[in-house]
Amino acid sequence: MSLQQSGPGLSRIRELISLYADPKVSVAEVLCDRYTQDALAYKVVGSDLEATNLTYGDLRVRSERFASALAGLGVGPGDRVATLMGKSVEYLVTLLAIWRLGAVHVPIFTAFAPPAIAFRLLGSRAKVIVCDAAQQPKLAPGQDIPADAHWKVVTTAGPEQDVQGALRFADLVASSSPGMPAARLGGDAPIIEIYTSGTTGRPKGVVVPTRALAGFRAYAEFGLGIRADDLYWCAADPGWAYGLYFGILGSLSTGVPSLLYGSGFDAGATLEILSRYGVTNFTAAPTVYRSLRVYSGPIPKITKLRCASSAGEPLTPDVNLWAGDALGVAVHDHYGQTEAGMLINNHHHPDLRQPLKPGSMGRPLPGWSMLVLKDQEDAPAADGELGRVAVELSESPLAWFSGYIDDPQKSAEKFAGNGRWYLTGDAGRRDEDGYYHFASRDDDVIIMAGYRIGPFEIESIIVTHPAVSECAVIAVPDETRGEVLEAYVVLRSGEQASPEIVREIQSWVKTRYAAHAFPRKVHFTEALPKTASGKVQRFVLRQQRRAELASQVPEAV
Repeated sequence: MSLQQSGPGLSRIRELISLYADPKVSVAEVLCDRYTQDALAYKVVGSDLEATNLTYGDLRVRSERFASALAGLGVGPGDRVATLMGKSVEYLVTLLAIWRLGAVHVPIFTAFAPPAIAFRLLGSRAKVIVCDAAQQPKLAPGQDIPADAHWKVVTTAGPEQDVQGALRFADLVASSSPGMPAARLGGDAPIIEIYTSGTTGRPKGVVVPTRALAGFRAYAEFGLGIRADDLYWCAADPGWAYGLYFGILGSLSTGVPSLLYGSGFDAGATLEILSRYGVTNFTAAPTVYRSLRVYSGPIPKITKLRCASSAGEPLTPDVNLWAGDALGVAVHDHYGQTEAGMLINNHHHPDLRQPLKPGSMGRPLPGWSMLVLKDQEDAPAADGELGRVAVELSESPLAWFSGYIDDPQKSAEKFAGNGRWYLTGDAGRRDEDGYYHFASRDDDVIIMAGYRIGPFEIESIIVTHPAVSECAVIAVPDETRGEVLEAYVVLRSGEQASPEIVREIQSWVKTRYAAHAFPRKVHFTEALPKTASGKVQRFVLRQQRRAELASQVPEAV
């Protein structure tokens, strides 16, 4: 789908590219300053579920003050400023202050330990890190954090707390004046340096330019279907790409009021917030929806929700078996990446809305041209054929990724056809109606007796079994078939592992997917290994299982 072609949304894509790629565009202006002072930016909900309102006028004045303070610490255009913060007013002020200066934000997830924090601080050469008081001990000099660190620490600690040489956020804001002018660095200027979570290998650095906002806003409008009368809530953590791109940037780019919940996930609190504040547009990871599904406490009436979306990992069909009655709407699965934003969606916008297909992540977002390449050949695969999900770059004006920081080898691996295609690293297929279906990460594909099987398709069947809460499917070596399937299953509360449940799960797959693709063994486990962002790490299970098999000594004959 190119800009020269006609189609729903393409004229809007042109407008957004023109706005955010402009050589004189100011990030602070398009995300904050252009709105009226009394317009609601965020409804910030605390642990007591009470809310305070943050207007764009408040956000502008506070971020101007903090931008002045950061400038006093030597931060200028292009310099890196990291955050190790939860969702709060201070966090929002910090982000706008960074971009007001033309500096670059380095998000660091608050669950990280010192080694992961140090990796990002050293890799980005950050000048300043702003942290919550509870996170500050992780920045103390030690095995991972150097005593002569090149960054300054700013903490949200209160006056009664010992900050151990760090600077207090509140003091810096109070001692600085508003009026800091907003930098105008244009569409190619970097705004974020983010590190991929990855399932294997070291995290890779990605630089996000201002012009990427065109794609982020296009997703907010078309994928999420955000309207001016919405109260939007993205429950994803902004320490990761989806929460930052669409919980913060996508929200601020539209000017639609958003909700920010400052505490960790709690199913009961999430349902109460949806009900009490009349959230109309909600998005979260599938794990959140599955946790809501198995929640056994009192469920308040949710009447205002208009759109519900899911991203971060594939949405299993069990969610929508529950969502219609519990939430009043079906959950739309969406697909994207740190290196791109969102690519394929079950769009909410009325001009792009199509019937949902269980297990499908939808159709391409306008401004992106998607295809499936053959597994072993740089050529398009036939509809229905499992292959490599890719982007046709010449037909994708929203594309902005050019490679990883200081990693030419990994960068080269992301492109094929002499730079014609960007490879997502995911396996999938496109059906005859143009819907895309996720199968797995490329290295998770199972090849059994000549069949290529995506583990997600099998997992999607298993999780609909009434006794199952979560599962992961892996390949295990087999002398006859090459590989066979085995499943790791987390049972729902009150269920007990038994040979009967094993047989039920195997039969469940045989009758609902295919007779050849059932798991030969079912392992019951308390939890699945996951990345810090919540994605299942199948490779950990593979390594664990192969080590178990290698340690088994054959019995003497």
